[in-house]
Amino acid sequence: MTQHELESRLWDAANALRGPVDPADFKTYVFPMLFWKWISDTWVHEHDAAFDKYGDDLDDEIEAEFHRFELPEGTLWSEVTGKVTNLGAEIAKTFQRIEMANPRSLAGVFGDASWGNQERIPESALLGLIRAFNKITLDPTTVSHDLLGAGYEYLLKNFADESGKKAGEFFTPREVVNLLVGILQPQPGESVYDPSCGSGGMLVATINQLRESGKDHRTLRAYGQEINLTTASIARMNLFLHEIEDFDIKRGDTLRAPAFKAPSGAVRQFDVVIANPPFSLVNWGADRWSSDPRAICGVPPAQNGDYAFVQHMVSSMKPGSGRVGVVMPRGVLFRGGAEAKIRRGLIGKDVLEAVVGLPPKLFYSTEIPACLLIFRDQKPAERKDHVLFIDGSARFIKGKKQNLMSEDDVRAVIKAYQTGSDSAGEGGANVRLVPLEEIEQNDFDLNIGRYIRVAAGETADLGTALVEYADARQHRIDTEAAMFERLAAAGVDLSVFGVSSE
Repeated sequence: MTQHELESRLWDAANALRGPVDPADFKTYVFPMLFWKWISDTWVHEHDAAFDKYGDDLDDEIEAEFHRFELPEGTLWSEVTGKVTNLGAEIAKTFQRIEMANPRSLAGVFGDASWGNQERIPESALLGLIRAFNKITLDPTTVSHDLLGAGYEYLLKNFADESGKKAGEFFTPREVVNLLVGILQPQPGESVYDPSCGSGGMLVATINQLRESGKDHRTLRAYGQEINLTTASIARMNLFLHEIEDFDIKRGDTLRAPAFKAPSGAVRQFDVVIANPPFSLVNWGADRWSSDPRAICGVPPAQNGDYAFVQHMVSSMKPGSGRVGVVMPRGVLFRGGAEAKIRRGLIGKDVLEAVVGLPPKLFYSTEIPACLLIFRDQKPAERKDHVLFIDGSARFIKGKKQNLMSEDDVRAVIKAYQTGSDSAGEGGANVRLVPLEEIEQNDFDLNIGRYIRVAAGETADLGTALVEYADARQHRIDTEAAMFERLAAAGVDLSVFGVSSE
């Protein structure tokens, strides 16, 4: 089967749900069915291989050695999908049995979709989905893991296109992922951690980069945490389908309850920490951070968790080899108040290696201009007491809803990071290595335009204006609160200002 044929058939399966099921929910149903079809077809293939080798001497103990997953009797695709009554409930029961038979590897992997709820997925839609998957054989001789993994990525991208802004919860544009991975350069034997892993794209990309460069990817260890149950399940399926074995995806709130801990109780540390966290998260758990050791440079504002993710990731960076790459809204570069204090502290520790300005309108979830912050526990000698600024804002292809970065665009920005110079010449990525003294003179403002000429005029768009407006508004609110506090302490009746004294 060719890549095009597989993608076409997978999309036909998704389209079987169109109408009664919201496109934003396609992933909830399609991915578990795809995963079940894959492990079922693979199990049959493995059984046939075992029988071909041992014939009538084949017993359960010998056959178990051929199977990656255990499928109890009655849970194969062909045994369940032909049933004519309560099909959704039968599928849900089958998923439970498979998970229970593989507690270490598959517990919870199928998510929590309401398969028996015909209001959510009518039986006609479910039958259409089954008929579409019946046209695809997913055993290793028909579809390689490379082909299947690429097909999974194809579905993720299409589901993101269908979901619009909701896609930001589970999908990061692949060019941004490839850019981050290319900058951080994970190596064999290292550990890679994504604290907001979504559908697992960044973890998969690190493995793929090693494969494509001919290095041993099998020794790379992948870890991730994701707050959304369905999305965490999608991430696990994604890694399995890419034939990745050594990974650990945990569900939970990274900022309130980080799942990966060292024996000492501190957050576990990794060689590579990579993420695209939700931008400017409100109600993220600031009340718990005043005594949290991750608040290495201060507590972020209660209504904006950007620097909570940054500090968590820097705290998760292994001494010596550790490096961090995180996608952030550009507001983190210049906002005042508590964030300015944290920014000053991180720069003072000399762990911020680079600030990379991204093109506008790359993301599904926001039009606010974004950037990459690159941290390194041990910066190269020539970059100590400096920060590398890279303006990649002009490196994009304009699209209708979203802009794109081509492979050449991604390579140009990676090269600029690696060399510290604009190897592409005029129209490339503007670069400048700035000493910390100059940044201090600018009151630790990291706005890229302060240090190098910003290439893309479009970066000063509505998104930037909204960020600046929100910052100015918050500053006014903070200033008023401080003023009223002083007036109250002086015995002034605040009711004359229309403010409660409580």
